[in-house]
Amino acid sequence: MNWGGPEFVLTIILLSTAGWLVNNWIRARHGYALEDEWGGKTERASDAETITRLREENERLVLRLTASEDRLAVLEKIVTEPGYHLSAEIEKLRGTETGGQQTGKRSAA
Repeated sequence: MNWGGPEFVLTIILLSTAGWLVNNWIRARHGYALEDEWGGKTERASDAETITRLREENERLVLRLTASEDRLAVLEKIVTEPGYHLSAEIEKLRGTETGGQQTGKRSAA
């Protein structure tokens, strides 16, 4: 290899540029500030907006979760009610609709 030729200079420029690109890619992937050509840092512009939007979404989801927990508690109460109590309520309703005729049919049978 000719150390003083243009190939050597171009190889050094290519390797330096590739190293800078890989460095910035890794930094961007992990959330660090990016470097520009002169060594300055570039911060993300929308961090405050993102945090505000995520907090609002979090509050909305917490409200939905609370409402769902309340509905689930009501459903659990309905499901865990003793079966005989439910059937007794149904029988009471049947008895009031027919005016007690159901009871007479049962005793005859």
